[in-house]
Amino acid sequence: MKFKINKDHFSNGLQQVLNVVGTRAAMPILGNVLIEAESGHLSLTTTNLDIGIRCRITADIEAEGSITLPVRKLATIVKELPQKEVLVQVESNNQAKITSGGSLFKVMGIATDDFPPLPTFENQHVFQLEQQDLLSMLKSVSFAQSTDENRYILNGVYFNFSDDNLTLVATDGRRLALTNFELNTNDSDSGNLILPAKTVTEIERLVGKGEGVKIAFNDRQVAFEIAIDDDEGDSGLVDQIYLVSKIVEGNFPNYRQVIPKETEHRVKIERELFLECVHRAALVTSEKSNSVKFKMSDNLMEISGSSTEYGESHETMAIAYSGPEVQVAFNPSFIEEPLRALTQDEIYFEFKDELSPGIVKTLNNFICVIMPLRLN
Repeated sequence: MKFKINKDHFSNGLQQVLNVVGTRAAMPILGNVLIEAESGHLSLTTTNLDIGIRCRITADIEAEGSITLPVRKLATIVKELPQKEVLVQVESNNQAKITSGGSLFKVMGIATDDFPPLPTFENQHVFQLEQQDLLSMLKSVSFAQSTDENRYILNGVYFNFSDDNLTLVATDGRRLALTNFELNTNDSDSGNLILPAKTVTEIERLVGKGEGVKIAFNDRQVAFEIAIDDDEGDSGLVDQIYLVSKIVEGNFPNYRQVIPKETEHRVKIERELFLECVHRAALVTSEKSNSVKFKMSDNLMEISGSSTEYGESHETMAIAYSGPEVQVAFNPSFIEEPLRALTQDEIYFEFKDELSPGIVKTLNNFICVIMPLRLN
């Protein structure tokens, strides 16, 4: 195998596939990147057996072939090379010779025979989306995923393709975020999956640099085919990324029964102002006393925090409200996170009483249900 490649393109490609490789791989070859050179392209593939990722970059291929090399070390070497042009040559003993300007590296690899292939599957559900739509949907719910490994079924984002809608849901039992998007689905294609949290992070990192993303899945795995646009007309950059992941096996809880059928009071609030006030009020809270109180009275919202360690805070906001005086308390992070994830200028805050969930929602298919805390 022998190829020439632009240093920046090689480095960028390696960065795309680096994240799925654990620092302590179960087998030595899982710490390596599979490099395949064929017909004007270089394919770079890594896997940890739960997630696999492959990206394709243009290169000048002089002799086709394949090898696996330690990906973290290779990425470090390529990044530090002195010249733009990099020549890679693989000898029969699985050693790669990397030349750039006056630099020469010889890196030991492992034969490709033992590298686990990325799975392919047939008769799957297939959907096409815009990358920006998928990214904004994921960002608007992923903060609510559970990190409790004992509740593995909640360690991810639930995707439901049905009734001409894609619904994304995440919950940790104390808050739930849901968003909807209109998408053509038919009965034969409809289905659902739970995307693991680590895969969610990878998809959020990878999408948004192009237009389309194709999602295909079956009962055990899901694949994302991500197109990368090259705005500067430089064909050497990454042009496609393929990510395949195991899905979380099991049934996601019935999220619909968590969403209150009705709330008694609703106020429209400027999102950024609300976020700033909650954030400031929370500055004096502590781990032991991680609660912010909201008091709604005639055209006024008062937001206050307190702890024995740090003292008290008090914020006021003018709101259009003429109902009875209501006090509720929430974990401030649970209010701040949906406000940060959204982009709308205005949101709606709904509440009933001190024992009922609070709701942050928008008019375009987003809702976040937040369980209340006991008032001090």
